[in-house]
Amino acid sequence: MVSFIQAEQCEGFDLIGDIHGCGTTLIALLEKLGYRHEQGSYRHPRRVAIFLGDLIDRGPTIRLALQVVRRMVDAGAARVVMGNHEVHALRHCLDDSGRVVTPREPHNARILHETLQQFSGCPREWADYLHWFLRMPLCLEYDGCRVVHACWDESLLRPFLQRYPDGRIDQHFLAAARQVGSFEQRTLDRVTRGVHLPLPQGRAIRSADGSIRHTFRAHFWAIDPITYGDVVFQPDPLPRDLEARALGEYERQRLVHYGPDERPLFIGHYWCEGIPALPAANIACLDYSAVRCGRLVAYRFDGHAALSADRLVWLSPGDEISELEKNSDIRSSAGNF
Repeated sequence: MVSFIQAEQCEGFDLIGDIHGCGTTLIALLEKLGYRHEQGSYRHPRRVAIFLGDLIDRGPTIRLALQVVRRMVDAGAARVVMGNHEVHALRHCLDDSGRVVTPREPHNARILHETLQQFSGCPREWADYLHWFLRMPLCLEYDGCRVVHACWDESLLRPFLQRYPDGRIDQHFLAAARQVGSFEQRTLDRVTRGVHLPLPQGRAIRSADGSIRHTFRAHFWAIDPITYGDVVFQPDPLPRDLEARALGEYERQRLVHYGPDERPLFIGHYWCEGIPALPAANIACLDYSAVRCGRLVAYRFDGHAALSADRLVWLSPGDEISELEKNSDIRSSAGNF
């Protein structure tokens, strides 16, 4: 376990949700948080940024987003955890020998389309980023908080951290995760994708992106949940009859619980909508669909035990332009990447 305060000059963490290739919006948010472009990367004189994963896919400036985050991490101005989109890229663009390959299945190619298109003329750069993804930790654990992309499952993460104290997987772990049911597969899937409960046979949900889904995302902080509606946590609503459907024993066994007495936990992943808020007193979800006319959200954490919505900071649609116009340094630094 790492102490919350790493150095005397570090006053706290700024945790930033799923960027999904919105590089210009990220620069504007960093500027709003007081970070400045110095010596090749964005830095804050007294704070450290933590990115919650899903840096790639969907957005218009994926390479810029990756460049900003990686330079901050390399400079010691930020940390990052792996998201399910980085995992997806590793699974389908990197074979077991570490060689870069092209996704074969149309579904996988569709998810990675924008990323691969923006890197189409830069194969070496893309290969370098894939190997960087592999070095991202799955989680971060401090005295004052925990950070993971989708779900903190103690039953999996405790043995994982005993084997991988720095939270980083390797090529062997990634290869073993291809085996359904293996410890590696279950850990990687749970940490970066969370809990998915199957819909009843013959039922499906059409997502806003056109996908047909036969499962729904369930959260992990409900106390004694009874129905599907007590645990569903995604922008696509369940049909009313399924909202009221009782959880069976199979569903209950799949659920994870993060108790209210646990240290503060920061997650992304769940495509929240509306005005950013806290889903639980000790949990902050910072994914507010930045790439889909939503918000890129940060939480300013100073080690306090009780989280507060007052510490959420975000950019809404249109705010990015205002921030860029407010400070010409943002435009010039964006052009330097």
